[in-house]
Amino acid sequence: MTDVTDPRWTVVVPVKGSIDAKTRLGGELSDGDRARIAVAFARDTIAAASAALRVVHVIVVTEPGTLADLDDPDILVIDDPGTGLNGAVRFGIRAAQMGWRHDGVAVLLGDLPALRSDDLDEALAQALAHPLSFVPDAEGTGTSMITAALGSDLEPLFGPGSAEAHRAAGHRPLGIDPASGLRRDVDTFDALAEAEVLGVGAFTQAALAAIRSTERIA
Repeated sequence: MTDVTDPRWTVVVPVKGSIDAKTRLGGELSDGDRARIAVAFARDTIAAASAALRVVHVIVVTEPGTLADLDDPDILVIDDPGTGLNGAVRFGIRAAQMGWRHDGVAVLLGDLPALRSDDLDEALAQALAHPLSFVPDAEGTGTSMITAALGSDLEPLFGPGSAEAHRAAGHRPLGIDPASGLRRDVDTFDALAEAEVLGVGAFTQAALAAIRSTERIA
């Protein structure tokens, strides 16, 4: 168990829950189904983050009305300013800096349905050794999480080639197993299949079951 004196983190989770979400999961899926899956991914990511022992607050940045039903005093939902992914992340980071006590800020992408709280705790424990750090995605080219210890500026560089961009900006890569749910973001059906092997959370399970019951995906 994590001691109460251990450093604690605020985690920012950007979430796109509109019909523009997860466009690479197109094909058999309707816009509504893609949005439903994206929100389910986010709910499982947020649930795992909020249950992590090293996390004291979660800030969710998303479209107005999305995830408005989250009812937890340690989860703050704020409206996406509409300036893209990195703009949403910067907005969340600014909110994290407005008075909440913590020892560091982490940004966790909202499409990690196989994330486990202990995986996140392990990563945050490793991150304590570095002013800036990052976790590459399973392919090694993207980024699933960035962190900054208290006193370090956190500048998000998500997008194509973000792993190298974050490394070049001074982030140290953390030694997280490639098979960890923390590294398995989901943008494609192949990635979704891999996440299901790892074990997705309850919200994703329910969304997939409902969609599969109508034979819209295999």
